[in-house]
Amino acid sequence: MAKDKKSPRPRAQTPKGFRDYFGTEVTERAEMLRAIAGVYHRYGFEALESSGVETVEALGKFLPDVDRPNEGVFAWQDEDEGWMALRYDLTAPLARVYAQHRNELPLPYRRYAMGPVWRNEKPGPGRFRQFYQCDADTVGAATVAADAEICAMLSDTLEAVGIPRGDYLVRVNNRKVLNGVLECMGLSDDGQRDAVLRTIDKFDKVGEAGVRALLGKGRLDASGAYIDGVGLSDDQAGPVVAFLTSKGADAASTVANLRAAIGASKIGAEGVDELEEIGGLLSAQGYGPDRIEIDPSVVRGLGYYTGPVFEAELTFEILDEKGRKRQFGSVAGGGRYDDLVKRFTGQAVPATGVSIGVDRLLAALREKGRIGGTVQGPVVVTVMDRDRMADYQAMVAELRTAGIRAEVYLGNPKNFGNQLKYADKRNSPVAVIEGGEEKARGVVQIKDLILGAQIAENASLEEWKERPSQYEVARGDLVAKVREILGNGA
Repeated sequence: MAKDKKSPRPRAQTPKGFRDYFGTEVTERAEMLRAIAGVYHRYGFEALESSGVETVEALGKFLPDVDRPNEGVFAWQDEDEGWMALRYDLTAPLARVYAQHRNELPLPYRRYAMGPVWRNEKPGPGRFRQFYQCDADTVGAATVAADAEICAMLSDTLEAVGIPRGDYLVRVNNRKVLNGVLECMGLSDDGQRDAVLRTIDKFDKVGEAGVRALLGKGRLDASGAYIDGVGLSDDQAGPVVAFLTSKGADAASTVANLRAAIGASKIGAEGVDELEEIGGLLSAQGYGPDRIEIDPSVVRGLGYYTGPVFEAELTFEILDEKGRKRQFGSVAGGGRYDDLVKRFTGQAVPATGVSIGVDRLLAALREKGRIGGTVQGPVVVTVMDRDRMADYQAMVAELRTAGIRAEVYLGNPKNFGNQLKYADKRNSPVAVIEGGEEKARGVVQIKDLILGAQIAENASLEEWKERPSQYEVARGDLVAKVREILGNGA
């Protein structure tokens, strides 16, 4: 009788499009989330933690990968044959929560949410299927004062996490202005309008000349392939180009240029009025063009939003993988989306909000050298006598009670050098030792481990004690001495 084959061992690897995060990265993200939450809380927003899983029906339109249509989410069929999926953003769950609990929630409802989202898209360099978002939204406020407040809060948030003034810019535009431009063009065919929107979205990549060509007959791309254009005449394409290039020397000239671009369009004039009002509200609060500006070239997301849109861009230069200088780019975006809750209630509910890409922000701070490196590890209490573990645990308890991060070495204590190597690997600032002799005399040895790499070589216990950065103190002075060393930057 043949023996059963053993099941193959699983491969120890992360799934494609995902990654693991270790101590320093997790700590840095947690600190950033705390800083962001602090700003949101200061502005009066309440925390919301909704389910990471939603019904496919509640999520609505996905964000599918262009190469894999209709597969934008990780979905499965439940036992009752309903379809469920991991959330792909934090906005769709908000719409469901508000529609479900609207009778108990205040109006307007101001909430912030933080957490991972999942997208079933083709992964690539720096593009993962799980990432963190940090959102703040106001539901139920039709006034553009809510949009202006989001822009101000976004500016304050960037500065709170370590992006100084001058290294970022919050840029504001309005979908209604674009609607006015499209109205001026006289396009009645929805397919043609969609093609114009897609072309506008390429403005930051191809520039004014590229947009003109793509709105007309077409153009050659970088690879030499010919891309067919929308087929508009120069007169038809004119309002779009005027809209995209209407940014002036100051807000007043930008507004004047936009009024010229939208012609007699009523919806377009409404959008320009809103931008002008937002500019006035921000100026009254002290947010000048060095922090927030009206910029018609902000076109990302215009197909989704219904009114003002905003984007936070980091303006400093970095080197790409080929050593070329480029701006870091966008780290946050948002806008007004008055139609989202309507899917559930049948009634339009005004809403506006912003989403911050936490991982992008962390990458920017690392690029500028404002975070990174190694995080200081815990104080390590070494074990000289395994029968006296209670003594060592008592030391650790004292240190922890004093607010000092500490641990007892829990490996095999036989080789003292291995304990020091462990402390070095943990980037520990201090090691504590109490052997039988020290116990009898009522003292402890405390070692400043600034030179951890040297200490972790092959030093014997006697050599280790002779090092100049070692202190002998009374057992009762343990906490005070450790605190003194930590205060000196050890």
